[in-house]
Amino acid sequence: MGYYLNSASAFSLYESEANSPYFVDKSLLLKELFPLVDAGNKHICITRPRRFGKSVMAAMVAAFFGKGIDSSSIFDTLKISEKDAKNYMNQYNVIYINFIKPSTLSRSYNGFIHRIEKGLTQDLRRAFPDVNFWEEASPLEDLSVIYEETGEKFILVFDEWDCIFHKDYITDEDRRSYINWLAALTKDTGYVRLSYMTGILPIAKYSSGSIINNFDEYTMATDDKFSSYFGFTESEVDELYSRYETRVRTGERNVLREDLKLWYDGYHTSTSERIYNPRSVVYALDRNRIRSYWSATGPYSEISNYIKKDRDDIKKDVALMVSGESIEANVEEFAATAMDLNTKDEIFSAMVVYGFLDYEDGKVRIPNRELMDEFAKTIREKNDLGYINRLATE
Repeated sequence: MGYYLNSASAFSLYESEANSPYFVDKSLLLKELFPLVDAGNKHICITRPRRFGKSVMAAMVAAFFGKGIDSSSIFDTLKISEKDAKNYMNQYNVIYINFIKPSTLSRSYNGFIHRIEKGLTQDLRRAFPDVNFWEEASPLEDLSVIYEETGEKFILVFDEWDCIFHKDYITDEDRRSYINWLAALTKDTGYVRLSYMTGILPIAKYSSGSIINNFDEYTMATDDKFSSYFGFTESEVDELYSRYETRVRTGERNVLREDLKLWYDGYHTSTSERIYNPRSVVYALDRNRIRSYWSATGPYSEISNYIKKDRDDIKKDVALMVSGESIEANVEEFAATAMDLNTKDEIFSAMVVYGFLDYEDGKVRIPNRELMDEFAKTIREKNDLGYINRLATE
């Protein structure tokens, strides 16, 4: 096992999740991946807002396929055990990278990439000691040499691929370099069996000049495939609430089933299925308290700057949404390199991608009480948005 190659981290993370009292079994996602693994050279990117279970699912994929640890103790008890799981479980070399950690430990883009490449190089050369590696080769070249000499292919699991874009030290040139690095790692290579990538932002192939066009992308607003594996459905929340009633004595229950719906429901898939914010539901049940568990940091601060500039008279629409109205909008894909938002529709599109707004039937709205409270708090606290508060409450 290595730091990135066949790491124990993914197993540990998913094992902890599977053993939690409010775990929801989404393991049948793996069945959707089996044909892609069989075909080889397949690349998918699933994007969802924060706190919709992306990291849990990425850890599950790595723990299931990776050779590092026998994961039958987890998966033999889950829904996927009813399928042809044994033919795939722990059969592959998996490179699992959660990009949050190297981005947090680094103070520059070069430092970020260096950390990843150094760790991956060490893992590969330790795992394949008989391969004739080039002395000064990059890990991308190491992977190619391994494939040419041994025929070995890899499953790549990349979690939070876009987190680097929200770091203060990242420049536009860094963003372009990162996109090029990802393309070099995944595109037109013989060693990739499957690339499974998650994040908030859709890949920048929607921006002009982007070179990543080998990924099939699946977003919450426009693609139904994989939707059932991210977020909680009504029936899943019903089951979780039943567990809550069993675990907490009647007189000590502070959470009502209808409160979960009011506070954490309100999102929609492309087929209009209603889904709950899973992390907030679990927090509320586990802590026996209904409240906002949202953390409005990072991208929200950037987007709020566009609202303050009042592009396309957007402040009035925000005020209407705070008062409970829905607003017509043309929501389109929001690319990773397109933080320069020039129209109201572009701003609303970004807010849907980040999970601040819900989109259905051509309209955007604040999805639930949790987000409504966050919007209201923000406009109360920021002096330059104060008049929105007055409009919303008059």
